[in-house]
Amino acid sequence: MGRSTITLIFTILITFSSAGATNPKPKGLSFNFYNKTCPPLEDIVRDALAPIFSEDPTSPAALLRLMFHDCQVQGCDASVLIDLPNMPSLIASEIGANKNFGIRKRESINMVKTSVESVCPKQVSCADLIVLAAREAVAVSGGPRIRVPLGRRDSTTTLGSEAADASLPSADIGVHEALRLFAKLGMNTEEAVAIMGAHTLGVTHCLNIMSRLYKPHGKKSSKIDPDFEVLLKVICPESITAFQNVSFAFNDPTALRFDNMYYKNSMAGRGILKIDTELALKPTTAPFVQQFAAHREDFFQAFGSAFVKLSYAGVLTGNHGIIRSMCNSVNF
Repeated sequence: MGRSTITLIFTILITFSSAGATNPKPKGLSFNFYNKTCPPLEDIVRDALAPIFSEDPTSPAALLRLMFHDCQVQGCDASVLIDLPNMPSLIASEIGANKNFGIRKRESINMVKTSVESVCPKQVSCADLIVLAAREAVAVSGGPRIRVPLGRRDSTTTLGSEAADASLPSADIGVHEALRLFAKLGMNTEEAVAIMGAHTLGVTHCLNIMSRLYKPHGKKSSKIDPDFEVLLKVICPESITAFQNVSFAFNDPTALRFDNMYYKNSMAGRGILKIDTELALKPTTAPFVQQFAAHREDFFQAFGSAFVKLSYAGVLTGNHGIIRSMCNSVNF
């Protein structure tokens, strides 16, 4: 197959995948929302995050994941930060969901909020701070600096753990299910493949890959590069169940850099999660995996578009919601 034929097929797939996949900016969000009420907001956020990133190089991955988990449960409303008072445990709250296992750095948003409140009291939502923190996390790790509209407001409620588990995707989600999930957020196929590239940062806990390694269904395990499968089994042994919650595997060799290594690993059969490998095998997604593996800037551009669409999910604006003075509690 010649280069021109491959290019034509890729162009057709982009055109097809873009059809009907729109997600207009929600009313109430704008790129200059805080121009009058908190002009230095983005500088304040960047300065507040700098020592956090410096002290803990894994913070960017944690803050990016925090945004994903907030936006996929009842929308980008900072509900994931709420701690319910007088509760013996977190199990009844959103953060107590099983699929929120390993969520970290919620306290970092509170630290950023404190810095913002000292300059712009009662103006900036925790929901916007989560999005801005995730944006900074991508940029400081070598990824694109994404321009995002602001103006979100905070929720006054948090879903229970069971409802949160029902909203969040499982660790063994497949390609078709993921495409449907992201299509609901207005993403086309290219953007859905790009947003999965967030897996280029951070780690995967052994707990989330045990069934993939040791209880394969059909030919699932054969999709993993054999040498890589051996390595994962050394890192995540089936016999030591006590360590499955605390042990982990790096998502790729450059787990602290936001780059396109995720797609190169996918093509080599070295994806940790089921979907990480399947993306390179499915006809609908494989061309985008190949494109992103070969051209980092194409990945960055598509990821930026997908990130913004994710940040639109279920937002509260205008008279809906509140501006919390403390991100982990609801104030009226």
